Amino acid sequence: MGFSWREVELRRLLRPSFQWTEIVPTNRYQQVTVRLWGKGVVPRGEVAGSEIAAAQQRRVKSGQFIISKIDARNGAFGLVPAELDGAVVSNDFPVFDIDKNEAEPGFVEWLSKTSRFVDLCRRASEGSTNRVRLTEERFLGLTMTIPSLEEQRRIVARLDRVERLVQARQAAIDAMDNEAEAMLRSAFDRLIDGAPPHPMAEVAPLVRRPVAICSEGSYPELGVRSFGRGTFHKPPLAGAEVGTKRLFFIKPGDLVFNIVFAWEGAVAVATENDEGRVGSHRFLTCVPHRGGATADFLRFYFQTPQGLAKLGEASPGGAGRNRTLGLKALEAIQVPTPSFDKQLWFDRLQAKVRKMRAIREQAARDADALLPAMLRETFRQGKV
Repeated sequence: MGFSWREVELRRLLRPSFQWTEIVPTNRYQQVTVRLWGKGVVPRGEVAGSEIAAAQQRRVKSGQFIISKIDARNGAFGLVPAELDGAVVSNDFPVFDIDKNEAEPGFVEWLSKTSRFVDLCRRASEGSTNRVRLTEERFLGLTMTIPSLEEQRRIVARLDRVERLVQARQAAIDAMDNEAEAMLRSAFDRLIDGAPPHPMAEVAPLVRRPVAICSEGSYPELGVRSFGRGTFHKPPLAGAEVGTKRLFFIKPGDLVFNIVFAWEGAVAVATENDEGRVGSHRFLTCVPHRGGATADFLRFYFQTPQGLAKLGEASPGGAGRNRTLGLKALEAIQVPTPSFDKQLWFDRLQAKVRKMRAIREQAARDADALLPAMLRETFRQGKV
């Protein structure tokens, strides 16, 4: 197959399009943006003409190729989808018609996902650190290697077929995850039905383990993601940089609250992998009484609508960092406490779901790796 490939300038494949639309202040216009790393062309939003500074903008058509001048070096380009036909873009987004005598639109789209194409965009971008932009003329003068139209169609058909299979696999995984989550929520609701409430101060009191700071020491910090997405590791903090900041040890099994984002579910259970990590005063650690509650059960509760609402009520203030979970307010939150045996049963159920989810996530990662591998192999044959 490699013998049929030939080197061509990009201007042979892509013809600049300059279809302008006069902006009328009283009309509404769909705008476009481009995601990084080949993630596609998507709606930016619909705005009134009075909100657009320019008197005219480029009009895009379905199937055209569009590039972000600013982020071309980061893979921001793609084909305009049918639903964005007639949308408008600024001069920061060059628009190109694809010459179908030279290339299939689908082939150009796959070609643009190769590292070689991204490298060309980097080479065609120039400017200072904060003002690097793609130069169209320079970009169009660079070359790529392409096969015959017949071979392009075969490549597109093969890659499109695999992409559909990968997407179907991901959709099935998402459906299974949704079903598992619904099952957990249903089991949890049955479990807490009629269960007596108790304040967090009684069920899982706050435990603080101050760290004695040494200027020569190193203190690996722990973070907690929002929306119940667990813990993560921050870079170590040098003792000399701690200053007046207070640090506290976090132990595996602690129920950890990020007080700045607790209102959006920044609650997690520290794992064995988190041993030796520390947190600032912004991280509250609660330790459930053995026989009264489990950390994993409480964590699940604080991800339910009811639990999140209580965290929101305990976090007064405005949006974002102005909403801080109060220590006393946390201690006063009433949580449902079914029998300890029932909580342990639910934790085992959660563990099974997590194990199945981990298997599915690995399968999804393997599937995601398939397309890039096929892409590299396909275009390697053309020495792209």
